[in-house]
Amino acid sequence: MAAHPLVFDCDTGIDDSLALLYLLAHPDADLLAVLSTAGNVPTDVVCANNLAWLALCGRDDVEVCLGAAAPLVAELMTTEDTHGPLGIGYAELPPAPTPPSHRDAADAWIDLTTERPGEIIGLVTGPLTNLAIAIDRDPGLPSRLRRLVVMGGSFHHPGNTTPTSEWNIAVDPEAAQRVFAAFGHSGAPSPIICPLDLTETIVMTPDHLGRLAASAGSTPVEQPTPVDEPGTRSVASRAVVRHLVDAIRFYFEFHADHDEGYIAHMHDPFAAAVALDPTITTTRPACVDVELVGTLTRGTTVADERGMWGREPNAAIATSTDPELFFDELIERVAGLAARF
Repeated sequence: MAAHPLVFDCDTGIDDSLALLYLLAHPDADLLAVLSTAGNVPTDVVCANNLAWLALCGRDDVEVCLGAAAPLVAELMTTEDTHGPLGIGYAELPPAPTPPSHRDAADAWIDLTTERPGEIIGLVTGPLTNLAIAIDRDPGLPSRLRRLVVMGGSFHHPGNTTPTSEWNIAVDPEAAQRVFAAFGHSGAPSPIICPLDLTETIVMTPDHLGRLAASAGSTPVEQPTPVDEPGTRSVASRAVVRHLVDAIRFYFEFHADHDEGYIAHMHDPFAAAVALDPTITTTRPACVDVELVGTLTRGTTVADERGMWGREPNAAIATSTDPELFFDELIERVAGLAARF
């Protein structure tokens, strides 16, 4: 079977980084472009991270586009406390020798879907700013996508940015509202939304990281622990493993510092897996909208699952999966890639 053509829009980001490696490793993914948007860190840093990961994996053939530097309306929020000063924890990737593409991320969305209507899978694991700008420029874009998967939102689960809002939506609520409003009608598919309700069950542990290193043939097999000196640096023989350990160690420490345990929620790799194979999750239809003006609830995703608004469903909300089966596959795929670099 031919690989699925895919456009990945992200704000890289530790978990975005692992999602990117997973897509590079997966034989079903034909990664056409990686689009950078401001979120976890500023957009130029995101773009540099994307270029550096691709160069490390010998994939400078993949187009990387610089995208929106700020949300549509709000001032930019970034979260270096969660992802590190450069967005990739303690990792220090060699700078990429190749520059970003000449076209911006919104134009890449438009051009690629125009060239291959009905074929491309869109995956967004950052704020939806780039896609919202693209739809504003070309309202027919949603109907040209084969599938859209969005990591974002929270419905029956506490937020991770405000008591009710999830990070990607909270950074640019206007963009999210415009994107959701553009789908589910006029031939546009209903996006699959992977919210915190589900992605916070995708819990990576040091054991998962150790298994990945061992499967990649990396030595020594490092398995971070809570008693390690904070900021301990990896000496793994495989470059991809070494940088992953340095990135994810930061993420473990962040979660531990916030009383969540020495673990890491891997939101974005799970959304990447759903983009390639939606059957790994169950979904429920809903009409999804975003609160823009609430004093306490701005950026909150709201799902009408009972037709109270009198509007047709415009999304499929991912509700359940088997996390360990997901991690088994993630480890196998990424270790296969890491064994070569």
